[in-house]
Amino acid sequence: MDQTRVPILEALRRYHERGELAFTPPGHKQARGADPEARELLSDVFRSDVLASGGLDDRRMTGDVLVRAEELMADAVHAEHTFFTTCGSSLSVKAAMLAVAGPHEQLVVGRDAHKSVVSGLILAGIEPVWADPQWDERQRFAHAPSPEAFAEALDRHPEARGALVTSPTPYGGCADLAAIAEVCQARGVPLIVDEAWGAHLPFHPDLPSWAMDAGADVCVTSIHKMGSGFEQGSVFHLQGPLIDPTTLKSRADLLGTTSPSVLIFAGLDAWRRQMALRGKDLLDDALHLTEQVRAAVEEIPGLEVLGRDDLVGPGLSADYDPLPVTIDVSGLGTSGYRAADWLRAEHHIDMHLSDHRRISAQLTFADSPDTVRPLLQALRDLAGHADELSAGLTHPEVPTGDGMRLEQVRLPRDAYFGPKESVPLEQAAGRICAEMITPYPPGIPAVLPGERLTEPVLRYLRTGLESGMNLPDADDPQLDTISVSR
Repeated sequence: MDQTRVPILEALRRYHERGELAFTPPGHKQARGADPEARELLSDVFRSDVLASGGLDDRRMTGDVLVRAEELMADAVHAEHTFFTTCGSSLSVKAAMLAVAGPHEQLVVGRDAHKSVVSGLILAGIEPVWADPQWDERQRFAHAPSPEAFAEALDRHPEARGALVTSPTPYGGCADLAAIAEVCQARGVPLIVDEAWGAHLPFHPDLPSWAMDAGADVCVTSIHKMGSGFEQGSVFHLQGPLIDPTTLKSRADLLGTTSPSVLIFAGLDAWRRQMALRGKDLLDDALHLTEQVRAAVEEIPGLEVLGRDDLVGPGLSADYDPLPVTIDVSGLGTSGYRAADWLRAEHHIDMHLSDHRRISAQLTFADSPDTVRPLLQALRDLAGHADELSAGLTHPEVPTGDGMRLEQVRLPRDAYFGPKESVPLEQAAGRICAEMITPYPPGIPAVLPGERLTEPVLRYLRTGLESGMNLPDADDPQLDTISVSR
């Protein structure tokens, strides 16, 4: 296909050239009715915020503007089908799950899944069969489950309808997708890959294999993370005979909005052309710059950059993406929470991820020497304030891998929607949780509805909150109480 074409951008340009006068939503009418300050700041945004049906295309969508853009995306990455969504990969992954399993059916899921996956389990009433991640005792975080973990789970539950794995992880570790896909293919079940952080992977040979090349059936990708699309821009790709594309499209329609943002569609379309035509060159530059940044950070006393030797190997990840530059700050005697807050307050540098001992700078092809120079200056200044940053610091009590795992004793949906009560945190051990509690970022729940609470995990959450952890979805933000099943 002609990858120079951008059907959505072209249709938007024609819309403006024709001087369309809309008596339809959106009600701001191309900024004429918008708040004056918003109109001044966002005039171009308002001007291109038009209806998809009855605006960008006619009311019957006979121009196939969106269909052609999706076909071009599929062609660019060699998928059989591609679908756009303006509701983020949080919707895309739910649609993929619902295309594979229904209420009370089983799905094998890596327990390091994002909270959006758990939300899909709750909404659909799917029974999770958990594949345990590989726990990194030195780093005190999880890598994706091994192929053997998926094989064991599928053999133990042969009625499971499929499997879901997250790769890359927020730290850049990548699962052995080809081997996991072989495990699923041998049993005739589809594999879903939540590849939200891997939009760039198809476009450079030195990056880890992406899900479709590895043999997955469905791949969910966030274009706004490692690509150049707008926030909420997501695509999901499909190949193979195990999932009907009509079913997948129907599930997405069930969950999605009937008022999709043309702005987000346009960002997806433009990013695809950019990567199809120039992706390798852009990523060449990004990878070279990232190598320089990693070397420079390693020279800063007290900072350690997680690289291949830290992330890849037996019991760890199968590969890694170097663009997320994950930095261990524990050598400064401080936490990632405190370091990230200090960098924002003192240098206006916003880090992507922070946990009890790490921060992460997400680099993309949008970065340049001009953007990494202030980052490195800020990190050197951070190291120079180590005494200040370590004063009065408290650390979360992070359990081992086994200590982090809770027993699933009730369906997530039943526990979430069932009768519940709030109890003091110190009285919650042994009770069945009725809410989701998620350190964010990266958004991997520590506690799920239907899991039996234990003292080590409760202590981890309590001490984590005291040390700066963010728990945005807890029913009680102070964690004085927790919701449990009655």
